[in-house]
Amino acid sequence: MAKRGKELEPARYFDQEFATEAVKIAAGEFFATSEELAITTLLGSCVAVCLYDLERGVGGMNHFMLPEQQKGSDAPPCAGLCNTRSRSCARYGNCAMRRLMAQLELLGADRRRLAAKLFGAGRVMATAADIGGSNAAFAIEYLKKQGIPIVASDLGECCPRKVIFFPKTGRALVKRMRNPQEQTQCPSR
Repeated sequence: MAKRGKELEPARYFDQEFATEAVKIAAGEFFATSEELAITTLLGSCVAVCLYDLERGVGGMNHFMLPEQQKGSDAPPCAGLCNTRSRSCARYGNCAMRRLMAQLELLGADRRRLAAKLFGAGRVMATAADIGGSNAAFAIEYLKKQGIPIVASDLGECCPRKVIFFPKTGRALVKRMRNPQEQTQCPSR
Protein backbone atom coordinates (compact mmCIF):
# COMPACT_ATOMS: atom_id res chain seq x y z
CA MET A 1 0.00 0.00 0.00
CA ALA A 2 1.29 3.44 -0.86
CA LYS A 3 0.21 6.92 0.10
CA ARG A 4 1.23 10.07 -1.71
CA GLY A 5 1.17 13.59 -0.38
CA LYS A 6 -1.28 14.79 -3.02
CA GLU A 7 -4.64 13.56 -4.21
CA LEU A 8 -3.25 11.82 -7.28
CA GLU A 9 -1.31 8.57 -7.27
CA PRO A 10 2.27 9.18 -8.35
CA ALA A 11 3.64 8.38 -11.75
CA ARG A 12 5.65 5.22 -11.40
CA TYR A 13 8.50 4.22 -13.63
CA PHE A 14 11.05 1.46 -13.87
CA ASP A 15 14.51 2.59 -12.80
CA GLN A 16 16.90 0.65 -15.01
CA GLU A 17 20.01 1.52 -13.00
CA PHE A 18 18.60 -0.13 -9.87
CA ALA A 19 16.26 -2.57 -11.65
CA THR A 20 13.29 -1.56 -9.53
CA GLU A 21 9.99 0.25 -9.69
CA ALA A 22 10.37 3.87 -8.57
CA VAL A 23 8.28 6.91 -7.64
CA LYS A 24 9.54 10.46 -8.08
CA ILE A 25 8.39 13.18 -5.70
CA ALA A 26 8.71 16.92 -6.30
CA ALA A 27 8.92 19.88 -3.94
CA GLY A 28 5.90 20.02 -1.65
CA GLU A 29 5.16 16.30 -1.91
CA PHE A 30 5.63 13.23 0.24
CA PHE A 31 5.20 9.51 -0.30
CA ALA A 32 5.00 6.59 2.13
CA THR A 33 4.86 2.91 1.29
CA SER A 34 5.32 -0.68 2.36
CA GLU A 35 6.10 -1.70 -1.21
CA GLU A 36 9.46 -2.83 -2.56
CA LEU A 37 10.37 0.26 -4.62
CA ALA A 38 12.56 3.36 -4.68
CA ILE A 39 11.52 6.95 -3.98
CA THR A 40 13.55 9.61 -5.79
CA THR A 41 13.80 13.38 -5.73
CA LEU A 42 16.07 16.25 -6.78
CA LEU A 43 17.09 18.80 -4.15
CA GLY A 44 18.63 22.23 -4.04
CA SER A 45 17.97 24.27 -0.90
CA CYS A 46 14.98 22.06 -0.09
CA VAL A 47 15.30 19.20 2.39
CA ALA A 48 14.15 15.62 2.03
CA VAL A 49 13.55 13.65 5.21
CA CYS A 50 13.52 9.88 4.78
CA LEU A 51 11.84 8.03 7.65
CA TYR A 52 11.61 4.26 7.99
CA ASP A 53 10.66 1.48 10.38
CA LEU A 54 12.81 -1.55 9.54
CA GLU A 55 10.83 -3.94 11.73
CA ARG A 56 7.59 -3.14 9.91
CA GLY A 57 9.22 -2.64 6.48
CA VAL A 58 7.65 0.75 5.79
CA GLY A 59 9.15 4.09 4.98
CA GLY A 60 8.69 7.34 3.16
CA MET A 61 10.17 10.62 2.04
CA ASN A 62 9.05 14.22 2.07
CA HIS A 63 10.50 17.15 0.13
CA PHE A 64 9.86 20.53 1.72
CA MET A 65 10.78 24.02 0.56
CA LEU A 66 10.60 26.11 3.74
CA PRO A 67 10.46 25.27 7.46
CA GLU A 68 7.14 27.05 8.06
CA GLN A 69 5.01 29.59 6.29
CA GLN A 70 6.03 33.10 7.28
CA LYS A 71 3.31 35.19 8.85
CA GLY A 72 1.96 37.76 6.44
CA SER A 73 3.19 35.79 3.44
CA ASP A 74 1.23 35.68 0.19
CA ALA A 75 1.89 31.94 -0.07
CA PRO A 76 -1.15 29.65 0.31
CA PRO A 77 -1.70 28.78 3.95
CA CYS A 78 -0.80 25.49 5.51
CA ALA A 79 -3.98 24.12 7.07
CA GLY A 80 -3.48 23.47 10.76
CA LEU A 81 -4.78 19.95 10.36
CA CYS A 82 -2.74 19.31 7.19
CA ASN A 83 -5.71 17.69 5.53
CA THR A 84 -5.37 15.88 2.22
CA ARG A 85 -7.29 18.60 0.39
CA SER A 86 -4.53 21.13 1.01
CA ARG A 87 -2.35 20.65 -2.07
CA SER A 88 0.29 23.13 -0.87
CA CYS A 89 0.61 21.93 2.71
CA ALA A 90 3.68 19.69 2.33
CA ARG A 91 5.72 22.64 1.03
CA TYR A 92 6.41 23.59 4.63
CA GLY A 93 8.49 21.39 6.92
CA ASN A 94 6.11 21.46 9.87
CA CYS A 95 3.25 20.08 7.76
CA ALA A 96 5.41 17.81 5.59
CA MET A 97 6.75 16.08 8.70
CA ARG A 98 3.32 15.65 10.32
CA ARG A 99 1.79 14.30 7.12
CA LEU A 100 4.61 11.85 6.42
CA MET A 101 4.57 10.53 9.98
CA ALA A 102 0.77 10.15 9.90
CA GLN A 103 0.95 8.16 6.66
CA LEU A 104 3.68 5.92 8.05
CA GLU A 105 1.58 5.23 11.15
CA LEU A 106 -1.36 4.29 8.90
CA LEU A 107 0.96 1.76 7.25
CA GLY A 108 1.87 0.29 10.65
CA ALA A 109 5.05 2.15 11.57
CA ASP A 110 5.79 2.77 15.24
CA ARG A 111 7.27 6.21 16.00
CA ARG A 112 9.53 4.62 18.60
CA ARG A 113 11.21 2.54 15.88
CA LEU A 114 11.55 5.27 13.23
CA ALA A 115 14.99 6.29 11.99
CA ALA A 116 15.75 9.29 9.77
CA LYS A 117 18.09 10.22 6.96
CA LEU A 118 18.31 13.87 5.86
CA PHE A 119 19.43 15.31 2.55
CA GLY A 120 19.63 18.64 0.74
CA ALA A 121 19.84 22.13 2.21
CA GLY A 122 22.33 23.17 -0.44
CA ARG A 123 23.29 26.79 -0.82
CA VAL A 124 22.66 26.73 -4.54
CA MET A 125 21.81 30.41 -5.03
CA ALA A 126 23.90 33.41 -4.13
CA THR A 127 21.45 35.12 -1.79
CA ALA A 128 21.83 36.64 1.65
CA ALA A 129 19.32 34.23 3.18
CA ASP A 130 20.52 30.68 3.76
CA ILE A 131 17.23 28.92 3.04
CA GLY A 132 18.89 25.51 3.00
CA GLY A 133 20.45 26.11 6.40
CA SER A 134 17.07 27.09 7.84
CA ASN A 135 15.48 23.97 6.36
CA ALA A 136 18.20 21.71 7.77
CA ALA A 137 18.00 23.31 11.23
CA PHE A 138 14.23 22.86 11.25
CA ALA A 139 14.43 19.17 10.29
CA ILE A 140 17.13 18.40 12.86
CA GLU A 141 15.24 20.15 15.67
CA TYR A 142 11.90 18.57 14.71
CA LEU A 143 13.35 15.06 14.75
CA LYS A 144 15.14 15.74 18.04
CA LYS A 145 11.84 16.84 19.64
CA GLN A 146 10.13 13.70 18.30
CA GLY A 147 12.94 11.46 19.62
CA ILE A 148 13.72 10.12 16.13
CA PRO A 149 17.42 9.42 15.60
CA ILE A 150 19.17 10.79 12.53
CA VAL A 151 21.32 7.91 11.31
CA ALA A 152 22.71 9.61 8.18
CA SER A 153 22.72 13.00 6.49
CA ASP A 154 24.22 14.92 3.60
CA LEU A 155 23.34 18.57 4.13
CA GLY A 156 24.62 21.96 3.05
CA GLU A 157 27.50 23.01 0.81
CA CYS A 158 26.88 24.22 -2.74
CA CYS A 159 25.44 21.04 -4.16
CA PRO A 160 22.15 20.12 -5.72
CA ARG A 161 21.52 16.42 -5.06
CA LYS A 162 19.62 13.47 -6.44
CA VAL A 163 18.37 11.15 -3.69
CA ILE A 164 17.26 7.54 -4.15
CA PHE A 165 15.64 6.01 -1.06
CA PHE A 166 14.59 2.39 -0.57
CA PRO A 167 11.95 2.61 2.19
CA LYS A 168 11.70 -1.10 3.06
CA THR A 169 15.41 -1.31 3.90
CA GLY A 170 16.27 2.30 4.77
CA ARG A 171 19.05 2.34 2.16
CA ALA A 172 19.66 5.78 0.63
CA LEU A 173 21.98 6.89 -2.13
CA VAL A 174 22.96 10.46 -2.95
CA LYS A 175 24.44 11.80 -6.15
CA ARG A 176 25.91 15.28 -5.86
CA MET A 177 25.21 17.25 -9.01
CA ARG A 178 27.01 20.09 -10.74
CA ASN A 179 25.92 23.48 -9.40
CA PRO A 180 24.76 25.42 -12.49
CA GLN A 181 25.44 28.76 -10.73
CA GLU A 182 29.11 27.98 -10.19
CA GLN A 183 29.80 25.61 -13.11
CA THR A 184 31.88 23.44 -10.81
CA GLN A 185 31.47 19.89 -9.66
CA CYS A 186 30.55 19.65 -5.99
CA PRO A 187 32.82 17.45 -3.87
CA SER A 188 31.84 13.80 -3.51
CA ARG A 189 31.64 12.15 -0.14
